[in-house]
Amino acid sequence: MKFGVFLPNGSNGYIPSAGSPVYLPTYQHNLDISLEAERVGLDFVLSMMKFRGFGGDTGYWDACLESFTLMAGIAAATRSIGLFPSISILSQHPAVVARMVATIDDISGGRCGLNIVTGWNRAEYAQMGLWPGDEHYERRYDYASEYLAILKTLWRDGRCTHRGEHFQLDDCTVYPRPGREIPIVCAGQSPRGRAFVAAHADQQFVLTGQSNLKAGVADIKARAAAAGREVGIYALFHMILADSDAAARAEAEHIVASADHGALASILASAGLDTNTDGTADQLKAALTQPIEEGNLAFMGIPVVLGTPRTVAARIDEIAADTGIDGMLFSWPDFVPGVRRFGEEVLPLLTCRG
Repeated sequence: MKFGVFLPNGSNGYIPSAGSPVYLPTYQHNLDISLEAERVGLDFVLSMMKFRGFGGDTGYWDACLESFTLMAGIAAATRSIGLFPSISILSQHPAVVARMVATIDDISGGRCGLNIVTGWNRAEYAQMGLWPGDEHYERRYDYASEYLAILKTLWRDGRCTHRGEHFQLDDCTVYPRPGREIPIVCAGQSPRGRAFVAAHADQQFVLTGQSNLKAGVADIKARAAAAGREVGIYALFHMILADSDAAARAEAEHIVASADHGALASILASAGLDTNTDGTADQLKAALTQPIEEGNLAFMGIPVVLGTPRTVAARIDEIAADTGIDGMLFSWPDFVPGVRRFGEEVLPLLTCRG
C-alpha cells in the first residue's frame, strides 16, 4: 500500500465548510506539507488545478496556485517524494505540457508523474474562451486519448508528427526527453472514464465510499487485464484524527453542520451541466445527502476515516483488505499536523503497509 497527500493548493483545501480552516493557498504551506509527508515516509503528493472557484461565504477554491510551477518549486526542495501536477487538458497544448513535465522530472531527479483532468466544470474554461462546446461532456475522453498519445510520443521519441481531430503537429520536438516512462493517473469514473483509465493510465484515483469501492476496483483491474495492462487503484479519503472517537465524530459533524451552502450550490449547478452519466458530477450530486463515511458534499463527496490513531489504522486495514486497493490519497482539515500525526501514530500500526 502506498499513501499520498492531496495538496491544498486551492482555497480551504477539500472542505467547503466554515467548520474547517478557511485560508488562501500559499507555496510555503504546500511545501511544509510536502516536507512533512516526505519526513514521515509517505509516497507522493498531488496538486489539483482550478481556474475558477465556487465562491460562497468561504470563497471555496476561488484562489488556486498553478499546479506545474508549484510542483517545480516543491521538486527543488524535496529529495524522495513522488510529485503529481495536474493538467486540465483544455487549458494547455500537449507539447507545452510534455516539456513542463520533462523539466520537473529533471529538477526532481525522476520523481514527476502527471494527473490528467478532462474537465467537467464549464465555467472554468468558458471564462477564458477555451470551452469547445457542450459536446465536450460526451467526447472529452476522445480528446484526452489524442492528447495523451501526443504526450507519450514526445516523451518517448522527442518528436511527433500528428494529424488528428483536435491537434496537428508537424515534426514537433521536445528535448530533453525524460529518462523514464512518466506515470499517468486519472480519476475518470464514468463508464467512458473507466475505459480510458484501463487503456491509458497507470493509476486511477477513485472518489467513492467503501460500499462501491470494491466493485470499482474489480472493474478497472478486469478492464486493464483485458487490455494486457495493470492499473493501480488509489482511493481518496479525508482523515480526521483525535484523542477519542467521539471527538473526531464531533469535528466531522461540525463540518457538515457548518457547510458553505453557497459554495455547495455552485458546485451542484456546475455538476448539473455534465451529461456524462455515472461520473464525478453525478457522484457530487448524490453526495448532498450521503453519510460522512461515504462522502458527504461538505467533504466534496470524499469519504472520511475518523477516530483515534488506532481506530483509523484498523479502518484503513479493513478498507485495504476488503477492496483490494493499491493505495490511498488523503486530505486533512489541518494538513501539517494531520500528516505528522498520521505518519507518527497511524503508519506504525498498519498491517497493509507491511
